[in-house]
Amino acid sequence: MELNEVLKWMHDRADKENAVYKAERFGIVAKQAIGLYQKDINEVAKMIKRDDDLAIQLFETGIHEARLLCAKIYTPKNLSVELMQYWVETFDNWETTDTFCMKCFAPSPLALRMAKKWVQSKKEFIRRSGFVLLACYGFSRKKEGNEIFESFFDYIRKYADDERNFVKKANNWALRSIGKRNVDLQEKAIDVAKELLKMDAPAAKWIAKDALRELQSDTVKIQDYPRDIYRP
Repeated sequence: MELNEVLKWMHDRADKENAVYKAERFGIVAKQAIGLYQKDINEVAKMIKRDDDLAIQLFETGIHEARLLCAKIYTPKNLSVELMQYWVETFDNWETTDTFCMKCFAPSPLALRMAKKWVQSKKEFIRRSGFVLLACYGFSRKKEGNEIFESFFDYIRKYADDERNFVKKANNWALRSIGKRNVDLQEKAIDVAKELLKMDAPAAKWIAKDALRELQSDTVKIQDYPRDIYRP
């Protein structure tokens, strides 16, 4: 599909009321939003599959939903540091941030490098991007050992006092995600959460309590990765 074809497809299905609803209901305040849901974007993404040139053209339109589509059709292995940094600097809402991190950045060979850089940023959505990458890093890395995930705890501790809503929620997501990978990481994540409870910071206490609620639940689902160790 050509750019004009994709944009026409999107505009034909757009509804500005959807954009208003997403802003009011889910806090997705996006510039140039035309009012499409993720299911709509997934539909056209399946038709296109992978097209890096088209993805870049879509991003440059500035249209919120076109940028979400960009994240779904760009080839992660083709990402460069420069392109990732260029894109992340534009993020101004959690839907854009999370879509790019989960669908495009996390599977990239550069994911870990950028995550460690971005969590140290003072900008809200760049730091959120770093934590979302830490949360999603293991999704496509089923055989990765525990050591790399244990190193993420240092960032969780260091920035647990960040009171910004979108940052603390991503920090919490990272802690829970690591803790659900296997029983050993579960135990260590619980220990980290108990450390955060002792911090004199409301955000740290919230992160800890929410993580403990899930990780100590009788119904928590532990993934048992790597399987050759945890399901031999």
